[in-house]
Amino acid sequence: NTKKIEIARKQYSGAVGKVTTGIGVVNLVYYNPDTKKYWVIDYRIYQPDQDGKSKIDHLLDMLNNAVYSKNIPFSTVLFDTWYATHKVMLHIESLNKIYYAPLKANRNVTKADSGEKYSNVCRLDIDNSEKKNGVLIHIKGFPKDMDVTLFQFPISTNRVDYIVTNDKSQKDSQTAQNEYSMRWVIESVHREIKQLTGIEKCQCRKQRIQRNHIACSFLVWAFLKRTARKTKETIYKVKYSLLDNYMKAQLRSPALVFQASDTIIA
Repeated sequence: NTKKIEIARKQYSGAVGKVTTGIGVVNLVYYNPDTKKYWVIDYRIYQPDQDGKSKIDHLLDMLNNAVYSKNIPFSTVLFDTWYATHKVMLHIESLNKIYYAPLKANRNVTKADSGEKYSNVCRLDIDNSEKKNGVLIHIKGFPKDMDVTLFQFPISTNRVDYIVTNDKSQKDSQTAQNEYSMRWVIESVHREIKQLTGIEKCQCRKQRIQRNHIACSFLVWAFLKRTARKTKETIYKVKYSLLDNYMKAQLRSPALVFQASDTIIA
């Protein structure tokens, strides 16, 4: 019963689209677009009742750790709408990093220096040139001198994504879209860890055992990923071929041989 696990709590799940009971894990993934390789460089357990920290607090802690403690070289931070808050974007700005962030359709914005009233970003009047090259806007609540560039991406007939960046030199919609699309690497990480390590399958109730299980799952994923790169195979092939040689050997010469005199009870 998930509800009896000590660190499980009610929280919104994007996967199921509603509030559910589970263990929240906040990940920080490093992606190198040149080599197409990615690594989980940090993660935190979401447990506000014990440490008083929100998911946003965990994200900021991990970013600071990556910059000041691990000295990891990176230039751009990508995240989803959950983290597209004033606090996160202002902090990334203070780190002298670039960000690409999605805005919800009801986020209040106005065109920079237009003198117009704030309105939902979905109601912003954007002409064809601005759709292609981006438009400079101001998000309500941001410092007066902090404008960002907005790009609008039609995804389907009934869905439009709104992406903002603090990179003022970015003037091409397609390039901006390509930059932000790299964020989906983290979805690949989530899928691989869930499908290949059993990270969600531990039924132990004590939080220490759950924490150890989650840590081991990330270590197993890292080992499988490293092996996949060395062998130039997919991580799924590496995982599911682990027993191939053993099975072939057993088929050739079984260690347990069925005898005709053995009794079968159905």
